[in-house]
Amino acid sequence: MKAQKGFTLIELMIVVAIIGILAAIAIPQYQNYVARSQVARVVSEAGSLKTAVETCTLESKTTVGTGSGECDPTATGSNLITGASQVNAQLAAGTGVPFVTVGTAAADATIVANFGGNASPVLTGTNVTWTRNRQTGTWVCTTTAPANLRPSGCSASS
Repeated sequence: MKAQKGFTLIELMIVVAIIGILAAIAIPQYQNYVARSQVARVVSEAGSLKTAVETCTLESKTTVGTGSGECDPTATGSNLITGASQVNAQLAAGTGVPFVTVGTAAADATIVANFGGNASPVLTGTNVTWTRNRQTGTWVCTTTAPANLRPSGCSASS
């Protein structure tokens, strides 16, 4: 009698079926993880402009630009954001920056980052907005991203 020297076709088919089931569960979870991390990254990138906007507000600079008396909240281009530089800076192809409005006595300051470029397809058409309340000086993060992708501390846009 000879000893068995390999796997049967049934055994191999069972292994392939198990791998298929695991992949069917893992791939969507991985895609959600990537989208969540992209939202968190854009929240952070847009939020990094808050200091520049605060400085402009304190210096009473209410127009975005590089001229005398204008605010230049320089932003590094991101491949997850669409939008041209407001200060005529050259951006690398496929990158964008958030749109900034500096607050005045009558209006709140905002930083709006629109998803695009290499962002996950589920984020297309959504954005992250940081808004500075002109009376209290506090910043609030809102987003139009799906609820399951929102980071804590960033609520749904109304």
